[in-house]
Parts: sequence; structure tokens; C-alpha cells
Amino acid sequence: MDEHTKHKLLEKNKRLINMVIERVKRDFPEDIAIIGLSGSFVTGDFHEKSDLDLIIINNTDRGWEISSCFILDDVGYDIYCTPWNPRIEQQANLKSPTISSLINMKVLYCAKPEDLERLKGYQQKALDELAKPIGEASLARAQVYISMAKQYYAEALLAEEIGAVRYASGNLALELFNAINCLNNTFFQQGTKRYLEELRPLKYLPHNFERTYLDLVNARSADELRSEAFRLLKNTTVLYDEMQAELVEPPVATYDNLKGTYEEMWSNQRNKVIASTQAKDKSYAFLTALSAQDFLDEMLASRGTAKFDVMKHFSPDALETFQERFMEMMDEYLDEYKKAGREVARYESIEELTKRFMGGSV
Repeated sequence: MDEHTKHKLLEKNKRLINMVIERVKRDFPEDIAIIGLSGSFVTGDFHEKSDLDLIIINNTDRGWEISSCFILDDVGYDIYCTPWNPRIEQQANLKSPTISSLINMKVLYCAKPEDLERLKGYQQKALDELAKPIGEASLARAQVYISMAKQYYAEALLAEEIGAVRYASGNLALELFNAINCLNNTFFQQGTKRYLEELRPLKYLPHNFERTYLDLVNARSADELRSEAFRLLKNTTVLYDEMQAELVEPPVATYDNLKGTYEEMWSNQRNKVIASTQAKDKSYAFLTALSAQDFLDEMLASRGTAKFDVMKHFSPDALETFQERFMEMMDEYLDEYKKAGREVARYESIEELTKRFMGGSV
């Protein structure tokens, strides 16, 4: 871009910014707190057709009335509001992929000094989170995006038209881009055309990440799209699991954190396994097995108990065998209690229970 064109473009932006600010001062003095600039005109990575990324933070719903979309000189503009809650709050907590619009925002207008202080507080909160070492918090944020990618993979499998498969696979890739940023406790500084450049030098990347992604982009059939989407998702989940094992200290089962868990499984699953087996009710047994697996997975993740594979032992043609194995797993879980020095809260009479319960010792 030559200097004349660049100067003309920046002058147009200046006039547009002044136009918005004057409208805010006149019509929305209490409704809009901050007007900021983000995107390519802050990073310097703009071209002749770049739009103006204004961040308009509104205090009230009335502030939304300033929203407008229009085309000027063959450039499309989208003026809209960004509320403090949830948008700015999410960015400050690194729960949004648009963190750069908060951290790198150039403030153009501020209604009140307290609005600017509030903004600075959110910016500092985000910077503080980013300054923390990669660990449990950043991996938890990555897991949210990985879960979203899995949903898109399911959509890609269910879709019949190649356009729908490509759309789901593309969104899967975007969610994994965001997950990779979280795994490295960073964020995109620039726009979509720079995503690969920003991801490429990161320390933690899935195996063959860029090649797999480009294979997805170049896929010409629905089956190819699904195959590359699977590889991208699988390699990212493998990386996540490796980092989880390396960086996150697993919980340890203790006397305190195990309290009530064996009794809860007895209440919610044990007798249902017995009843469904006696009734030869395969569906009832299956759903109870699912419930037990969910509970035991939660205990593994949150309490540090042993890993149990309930579903491996379920068989619709051998419910009695499944019941026997489930009872063995109950005994194995009871060993967790014994190792922690905890006894099962078991009572032989309502009188004994009442005495203990009313005394606050149950």
C-alpha cells in the first residue's frame, strides 16, 4: 500500500471514529462507557479493504441502539456493542477467544474515569492469568474447546451433504485452534490470516498439526474431511492427556474427601444392579451401569480413587456375571475407604441412626 492510500484510509477511519464518538456523546452519554480500537489498525497488519474494529462497551441495553452495519468505499463496517457482562468478563477470565480485543485495546473515548478504571481492572486480570505457568487452569480452559470440537465431529459424522461436513470440520479446527492457545496459555494477537503463523512457534502442538489441518482444508470429499477432522481431534486430545499427566498433580484419596462416596454408590447403583439382574431387565441394567461409570469417573478425577471400567464388564447376555463383577468393584472401592482409615456409615436400626444423626455425627 502506497503512502497516499494509507493516509487516505487513516483519515477516513479518523472521521468514522469521530462520528461514532459524537453520536455517543449526544445520544448515549450514560449508556456507553468505552469506545476502543482493536484489530488490524492497532497491530498495523491492515490493507486497503480492512474494516474498523471498534469495541463499544455499553452500560445499558439502550446502548445497543447505536449498532449499525453499512458499506462505505467498498468496505463493510459492523458497529456493535460489547457488554461488560458477559463479554468483557469472559475475556478477562480467558474464557473467550477474543482476548486480544481486551488486552490490546486502544481507548478512544471514555464516558467517566471510573469506566476506564473498570476496563483497566479487567485488562490486568487477563494479564495476571496469562502470566501464570501452564497448568491446571489453562488445561481446563482447553478442555472446554476440545469438548466443543467433539460436538462438531459428531455433526460431521451425521451430516450427509459435503457442505455441512466441511462446515462442521472447519468449526472443529477453529475450536482446536483455541484449545491449543489455551494449552500454551496464550491467545491470538492478530486476525485469521495470521492464525497458523501464531500457532506454529508454540511449545505445545499436536502431532503433525499444521499438515493435518491443511489436509483438512484441501479435502475434496466428505470422507476425507471426516478423516482429517478425526486425526486433528485425536492428536489434540493425545497432547492434552500428555500435558495433564505431566503438569497437573492428581488428587489423592483421603479420609475427608471420600466421605459418603461408597454409601452414595450403594444408594444409587448397587441395589439397582441387583434389581435389574433379577428382573432380567437389560435396559435397566445398562442405564445403571452408565450411572455407575459416570460416578466412578468423577471419583477418579475429583477424589483420586482407582480407575474402574464398569462398561467393559456389562453384557446384555450375562447380567449375573456383570452383577458379580460390579460387586467385586464395590469391594475394591471399599478398599479405598480402608486405606484412608474410613469406615462405612452403616446402622442396624433406625434408633441407632437417629441418635447419631441428631447428634450431628452422621
